[in-house]
Amino acid sequence: MSARRRRWNGRDVHGVFLLDKPTGISSNDALQRVKKIFFAAKAGHTGALDPLATGMLPLCFGEATKFSQFLLDSDKRYLVTAKLGERTDTSDSDGEIVQTRVVNVSDTELLIALDTFRGDTEQVPSMFSALKHEGKPLYWYARQGIFIDRPSRPISVFELKLLRYENDEVNLEIHVSKGTYIRTIVDDLGELLGCGAHVTMLRRIGVSAYPADRMITFEKLEEIVEQAKAEGVEPKDVLDPLLLPLDSAVSHLPEANMSDETGGFVLHGQPVVIPNTPESGLVRMTVGDERTFIGVGSIDDQGRVAPKRIVNYETQAREPK
Repeated sequence: MSARRRRWNGRDVHGVFLLDKPTGISSNDALQRVKKIFFAAKAGHTGALDPLATGMLPLCFGEATKFSQFLLDSDKRYLVTAKLGERTDTSDSDGEIVQTRVVNVSDTELLIALDTFRGDTEQVPSMFSALKHEGKPLYWYARQGIFIDRPSRPISVFELKLLRYENDEVNLEIHVSKGTYIRTIVDDLGELLGCGAHVTMLRRIGVSAYPADRMITFEKLEEIVEQAKAEGVEPKDVLDPLLLPLDSAVSHLPEANMSDETGGFVLHGQPVVIPNTPESGLVRMTVGDERTFIGVGSIDDQGRVAPKRIVNYETQAREPK
């Protein structure tokens, strides 16, 4: 009888890692690479970046994956370069040029056009987006030459700065709500200006309230591991301190602090009354004077805090500082 292959499980790792994703790699490939470096048993990313795009990609490990949806729903901030005069089938430089037009756009005309995108608007997602239709992403249909009718969706552009306009290139900084496609904004801008446009550079510099200076590149991560090995240090001892706490994904939620006894009821799925909580919505639940994070709750119709997502501390989830 042949020996049974041993299954790779990885180790328990809990927290959020901010990867500075390079261009030319998918978000899932980036996730798998970091997961392997950490030797983590469980991990997930919080919203894909296009292969063309670089920048902040929060990766959730272990118990932090329970709160990844809150990062999917959070605001994002980007730097983008748009090339005027050329429209592509994917609205970025990874696609094929489908139309070339003369650029005759003044500074004033550009500023007026940009103003139409600020505030609350509607956007039709690109056919090359990851939005699902009957279980498959839209880009799958696009690659088959199948066109799917897409309803517009409400989005918010909180801030849109013109950084540079020179040689038919436009540099922008843009702060948007969840589900906003920057490629679509650039494509729509090009059509509004009558010359076409596509994205040539896209960098995400913000997700929720995460600090940009905590991002780490693959190269730096591998350098840290190699240095640890050279010094006889276990890689996990230098990797785990790089993680942000479990509750960093929900730091924007109001806190509901409770006693250890009350926390015990919550951890067993029971709603509890906690003074000074909001009348509705979600709360970040903590216990004791040390404010240990135990999960996210929602205010029920009786004003009680009902557990919604609970941290399983039996997995020995650590709280990185």
